[in-house]
Amino acid sequence: MTKPRILVTGAAGRNASAAVLDLLGKGFPVRAFVRRHDARSEKLKQAGAEIFVGDLFDLSDLRSALVDVQRAYHSPPVAPNLLHGMMLFALAAEEAKLEVVALMSGWNPHPAHPTIHTREHWIANNIYRWMPTVDVIYVNPGIFAFMYLFGLPAIVHFGMLVGPWGDGLNAPPSSEDIGAVAAAVLADPAPHIGKRYRPTGPKLISPHDVADVLTDVVGRKVKYRDVSTKMFLKAAKAQGVSDFEIGHIGAYFEEVRGGTYAVGAPTDHVQEVLGRPPESFETAARRYIAQPDLIASGLRVGTKLEALAFMVKMMLTPAPDAERWARERGHPILRQPLLAHENPQWREAAVRKDLLLLPTSRAQGQQRSYPQELKKTA
Repeated sequence: MTKPRILVTGAAGRNASAAVLDLLGKGFPVRAFVRRHDARSEKLKQAGAEIFVGDLFDLSDLRSALVDVQRAYHSPPVAPNLLHGMMLFALAAEEAKLEVVALMSGWNPHPAHPTIHTREHWIANNIYRWMPTVDVIYVNPGIFAFMYLFGLPAIVHFGMLVGPWGDGLNAPPSSEDIGAVAAAVLADPAPHIGKRYRPTGPKLISPHDVADVLTDVVGRKVKYRDVSTKMFLKAAKAQGVSDFEIGHIGAYFEEVRGGTYAVGAPTDHVQEVLGRPPESFETAARRYIAQPDLIASGLRVGTKLEALAFMVKMMLTPAPDAERWARERGHPILRQPLLAHENPQWREAAVRKDLLLLPTSRAQGQQRSYPQELKKTA
């Protein structure tokens, strides 16, 4: 008897790579879909994953990747053509007759969000339920723990946690907990079909709390310095973050400041799915600082001189204009956009610890069994 083969997309990423390793640990054959061979894919290969190099926006690659696959964790890339890619994967999943897809989404999708990226997540979340035979399980976390560490050089060298979060509360989940939840629902899908899981950390914390934790982790006093979103996005631009990413990151930081990520948080979904408490921010931060490649490829603390040089570069970098960038590319600009916490319908769903979805009459997963193992063919 063999266990069902599981495809994990975006497998070199933070939470998806954790899902690959968890599934391998449970004895499942895993095909890891990556964009290129690199150190991250080699690590997954050494752990026992089958590596598939391809393009998630190419149907022929998707078809090849899904041969002899029964289940999938789709962790779509952050890309301007998100909806195109998510619809293509849904079509390929249906064509391949998958049993179930665990779909990575987010905490804040709703139809009036200022960013097209988040609105397209909301569209895809609804449409995935319309697949005729493939069931779906949602994994929709908020701002991850690693996001607080992108300014690691300033934290280590100057004792400053710099961010545009105000006093906004968040219960940041670790990437590893998110991946573990995805792995668990695919290992035994039946109890989870149609459900929405928002992994969080164990408690709400403010940026000041984050600074206190980092004081213990890095061994020097760290203070939180609140800056404007504009200033923080200048730093992101200087760091090489794309204009597309800057557009929605800026909105997400405004949502942290406004309280989006405090609504309905923390959840008990990690405990419910994994049977254990979620990791604390301190646990995740200690691991990420000890292994910076877990935060972002190529991130390094560097020297104090390098950190000072980056601060000068940031000050000289022009402030990005996300709305102009969107207009130049023909993206629709809403007349009355709403951050998530400003949308009463979103808040109502979030208080229930749920995604905002349109009503549906389809009951997924009814009268279907999901074998842990498959019969071997002759």
